[in-house]
Amino acid sequence: MSQMHLIDPGPKPKVVVAETIADAGLAALVEHCDVDVAVGADRSELTERLADAAGLIVRSATKVDRDLLAGAPELKVVGRAGIGVDNIDVVAATEAGVLVVNAPDANTISAAEHTLALLLAQARRVAEADRSMRAGQWERSKFQGVELYDKTLGVVGLGRIGTLVAERARAFGMRVVAYDPYVAEDRVRQIGAEPAADLGGLLALADFLTVHLPRTRDTEGLLGEEAFALMKDGVRIVNTSRGGIVDEQALADAVRSGRVAGAALDVFAEEPLPDSPLRDLPQVVLTPHLGASTREAQAKAGVAVAKAVAAALRGELVRSAVNLDIGSGLDEAAHAYLDLAASLGAILTGFSRGLPEVVTIRLEGEVAANPVRPFTLSMLKGALTRVAENVSFVNVQSLAQAHGMRWSEEASIDSATYLSVVRIFGTVGGKERSFSATVTDRKGPVLTEVGGYDIELPITRYLLVVRNDDVPGVIGRLGTFLGAQRVNIANMAVGRQASTGRAMMGLNLDDPLGDDQVQGLLALEGIADARFVDLG
Repeated sequence: MSQMHLIDPGPKPKVVVAETIADAGLAALVEHCDVDVAVGADRSELTERLADAAGLIVRSATKVDRDLLAGAPELKVVGRAGIGVDNIDVVAATEAGVLVVNAPDANTISAAEHTLALLLAQARRVAEADRSMRAGQWERSKFQGVELYDKTLGVVGLGRIGTLVAERARAFGMRVVAYDPYVAEDRVRQIGAEPAADLGGLLALADFLTVHLPRTRDTEGLLGEEAFALMKDGVRIVNTSRGGIVDEQALADAVRSGRVAGAALDVFAEEPLPDSPLRDLPQVVLTPHLGASTREAQAKAGVAVAKAVAAALRGELVRSAVNLDIGSGLDEAAHAYLDLAASLGAILTGFSRGLPEVVTIRLEGEVAANPVRPFTLSMLKGALTRVAENVSFVNVQSLAQAHGMRWSEEASIDSATYLSVVRIFGTVGGKERSFSATVTDRKGPVLTEVGGYDIELPITRYLLVVRNDDVPGVIGRLGTFLGAQRVNIANMAVGRQASTGRAMMGLNLDDPLGDDQVQGLLALEGIADARFVDLG
């Protein structure tokens, strides 16, 4: 992979604007760049105009793939006027040394307001009444709605947009209850919401439910048949975040059964929305992914991405960079420890089932000769990638702050164990957690300590850590249980604490464990605790 770099200042670089952005955005570019507006150009013409371009700005229609990048040898930065970069091959851009920047904050207010618009639209049955009026009817009694006042709004996900929705819902006199396992309860209360202990508890309380989550392996289909069974009769649901989080067929069935009184969706598992049972349900309001479609959001996105592109071409650090390489200037051996720090962040979050309120990263030994900050960013990125989209090294600190995290850094050239060690200490839900790791020639990245237990466990995708009574038979019971579950153990390491009479087992598994299987482990005699994490 070529070394990605920011650009030294020089004569005005050429920036091709392939799709429409706000005039204010163009004005921000003109001051520092030679702007070539190529709106409407076909693929062939765009490629020609990119031959000597240093920058490219797109929205969602232009596919910035490997072939387009190959035809732009002078390209240094691609700007996406919006938050998503699905139309940009970020891997190919990184390999070509092309910085990718976006406008992650431009649409937050618009998306929050659209959420409130959909809440009101389906509560007051606006779409149904409008269709009736246009058909020449006057059916006042048919379209009786419900008030938002004094109702409970369940907010699933308290990122930027979820927080804005919660704040605005309180102005309607709503009781706001929020569930986000990666946001500290104190942070939830700061915005005037009540923290829910778990998703099931939130679903049972909510009169209205709004979703503000990234689409990940864990959140896909989150609101499906089982979730609907936990909800109040007559609940109303809004999703303006990502398609696929709400199971659309299950939602249609719940609406037909009366369990769900109404719903409003702006995003869908497949877009444009194909034939769908939701189209036939008058209780469901459907909009074509309009969350960011306001003049203000589009203007903000254009200005933000223009400023980011111009800043990158002036050689400045760009906070909205998606693929910024923070490894420049580090020792060659340090790059493996950057990845190790990210793994430890993911392990801390995954094992604790929550982001730490406070976390310290400590470098020991030879690796401590490097600046600590890149390792801190890598650790935070590993922790946050499990809960947020578009996490990059340059936006990870602001995301961590938005989730109520605080962190500190330590370094010591002395190490009592290995040549180089990365340690993290975190507090999650008032409980202290610690993990240490190193990189070995034979095993690669290895956990060397978990919660005060010395252990040497390779870091692989499926990790299981069990704290148990240090007595005969426990290991056998665990192995028998996993065998009965048809879960293969690839490797096992054991640590002991004679003073406590407890031991710890670390296992590399070939197969994932479900929550029910972990609960089955906890029911075994001699097992005090069991934690499973999927680092995939």
